[in-house]
Amino acid sequence: MGSHLNILIADDHSVVRQGASMILKQAFENISVTHADIFSKVLYHLKEQEFNLVVLDIAIPEGAGEKMVRMIRDIQPDVKILIFSAYEEELYALRYLKAGADGYLNKLSSEDEFKDAFSAMMSDKEYFSDEIRLKLAEFPKMKSSDNPLDALSNRELEIARLLVNGDGNLEIGNKLKLRNSTVSTYKTRIFDKLSVSSVVGLINVFKVYDFSGFNSLEN
Repeated sequence: MGSHLNILIADDHSVVRQGASMILKQAFENISVTHADIFSKVLYHLKEQEFNLVVLDIAIPEGAGEKMVRMIRDIQPDVKILIFSAYEEELYALRYLKAGADGYLNKLSSEDEFKDAFSAMMSDKEYFSDEIRLKLAEFPKMKSSDNPLDALSNRELEIARLLVNGDGNLEIGNKLKLRNSTVSTYKTRIFDKLSVSSVVGLINVFKVYDFSGFNSLEN
């Protein structure tokens, strides 16, 4: 990596940004790191400066889910995007890779894994776990129009999975720290989007279309 590289680390936690920056600067030469703690700053920096890589936390304040990938590419089409998240890879990785991200790395990963992900990005490669690689190979096209679950937002998908697992509104509210009325609203929205009228119908949709391997459905 002889040429100079500009990296944008987007995360609302200063410790995460500083830690990632320190790892990169210690491991690689000729690197400049810019920080952003809210998504509007990400867009601002992208408009002001060319970057080689954006390390993006999907839970960043002012974020817009998978749409953030498109918003970033609208400004800098060729920039590499590495999703760096504490969220479950099985639940979120495929959705962001389908949206156009180049890699997905969990925040629980080791320093070596972070370095490997960075090296892959800078070598014009993708980076994700072997498990996700297998799922992508199994469903190479993954056309959103073919899968009704793609109509769900990340939060809706999360709640739908809990419903399929057998959790009621109260349990879901406690797990996700949501009001019971909010869970009910999400549940209605999920049923409407998937054209089902019961949890049994929801389970049937997941059995057919859940490509991320929801093992509990087979139990």
